[in-house]
Amino acid sequence: MYDLIIRGGTVVDGTGAPARTADVAVTDGRIVAVGAVDGQARRVADADGLVVTPGFVDIHTHYDGQATWDPVLAPSSWHGVTSVAMGNCGVGFAPAAPDRHDWLIGMMEGVEDIPGTALAEGLTWEWESFPEYLDALDRLPRSIDVGAHVPHAALRAYVMGERGADPGQAPTDDELERMTRLLTEAVAAGGLGLATSRTEFHRTVHGDNLGTLRAGSRELTALAGTLRGTGGVLQVISDAYQSRDDEFVRAELALLEAMVTTAGRPLSLSVQQPASAPGRWRELQDWAADCARRGLGVWTQVAPRPIGVLIGLTSSVNPFGRCPTVQGLAGPGHDERVRALREPGTREAVLREYVAFVEALPTAFPTITGFDRMYRLGDPVDYDLSHQTPIAPPGVSTAEGAALLYDALLEENGHRLLYLPLFNFVDGNLDTVRAMLASERALFGLSDAGAHCRAISDGSFTTTFLALWGRDRTDGLPLEQVVARITSATARHVGWRDRGELRPGLLADINVIDLDALGCAPPAIVADLPAGGSRLLQRAYGYRHTFKSGVETFADGEPTGELPGRLLRGARG
Repeated sequence: MYDLIIRGGTVVDGTGAPARTADVAVTDGRIVAVGAVDGQARRVADADGLVVTPGFVDIHTHYDGQATWDPVLAPSSWHGVTSVAMGNCGVGFAPAAPDRHDWLIGMMEGVEDIPGTALAEGLTWEWESFPEYLDALDRLPRSIDVGAHVPHAALRAYVMGERGADPGQAPTDDELERMTRLLTEAVAAGGLGLATSRTEFHRTVHGDNLGTLRAGSRELTALAGTLRGTGGVLQVISDAYQSRDDEFVRAELALLEAMVTTAGRPLSLSVQQPASAPGRWRELQDWAADCARRGLGVWTQVAPRPIGVLIGLTSSVNPFGRCPTVQGLAGPGHDERVRALREPGTREAVLREYVAFVEALPTAFPTITGFDRMYRLGDPVDYDLSHQTPIAPPGVSTAEGAALLYDALLEENGHRLLYLPLFNFVDGNLDTVRAMLASERALFGLSDAGAHCRAISDGSFTTTFLALWGRDRTDGLPLEQVVARITSATARHVGWRDRGELRPGLLADINVIDLDALGCAPPAIVADLPAGGSRLLQRAYGYRHTFKSGVETFADGEPTGELPGRLLRGARG
């Protein structure tokens, strides 16, 4: 007798093979049969009219702190994700010298917008070394599986102390030898590889650049070399995607090639389209394809929709937050503050202050972030913003646009959030996103789930990818390809070959989805972090069942209370 049979669903197995009607049988947490399954089971799930897929694998998250206290790991677990990789962008909490805890919290608060008070209360610091951090993760059951990259910024600060946080400092020979030794130990203990940051955007809560920003070839190739012969990978974010400086970009790509060559292991690079360099993404994808032709495992991580911030009176991105009148209302509770903002005199004062602030900026308010690029989000959210009407028409004056923005943010008793795309929407459509996704060297990534708690809500990327590109768009991708890109492709990249497909012998990580109903609810700010910290959360529609290792973790979008998820130590055959 089987433990579970999922009967009569449209099986999209994660390999890219054509969808077919089939049953899926599970015993002892593993898939044992896919096809016409005879026999009985302790449980039968009717999937007639539903789509059956592998559990999704998100390789770009920032649950490094949350995973030490939260067994559910929402929002990812709400969106069909059954395995995540964290420690991305070179930031994390291990290794951690006892006197560097506050600095690590400030780093994560600044880079990933995770409330420092929540981290200070939630983190138990049961570890110092990276292997001890993995052991701490291993002790907490959860709804999904987690794995972790070794964060370069934390490693550097652990070995070099204050100097490690300075991008102008290079490690001594002894320090570099210690860094490589610790990285070797961390990967041997189960670290997924090395993640590093080389972008000016990443700064601590005090505004300081990360020490990894200008790490040189000597340091990076030495660290990369420790991965040779292992299952480890390299993950990098660099300013190459947004720089207008051709010489800088050439030097960055040469450095990344040197890392891949030395490591003999795959590297993924974050790629998106900014207004500052709208065509650079294509150059980076062409470079990745050329590397592949030369035998180098280089991939780009791309997103399935515009990447932007949610602005509002309760968001960390409040466009009127610098106005003295608004700052003077910081004390009252939310309802009292909203009532005050509705007063005509207050409105007039805030708008006058806002216009003066904008006119004092050194350059004109950029059109890419103007009022004609601010959108209300419906329910469910349609992230093809070319179908949406912005709050103001193009060319609106600052005064007129500010008035429309002010009134919009007071909707829903001041809880209205507006979506402001910053990347991947330069031309006002998703043609660039479509081209990025079509590349053979593109990996689904960049969800940043667990981070940017009160500004960005991209942990729902898997749902958007499936609904927008596998169902809604006339120029979309075949459903089978979309599923493969968020299951087997991402799982293989980090060496998790025991999941990502529906075939006998692999883990029974399975989603049963009502594709017609699939979608994302509007993001909302919820105060559920330690110390009363708040974050953006976004529910999903259409997930009828999610099974992790054969155990149902979510039913119709609600947690079952089952926690079969575990720590993933390194590559898995």
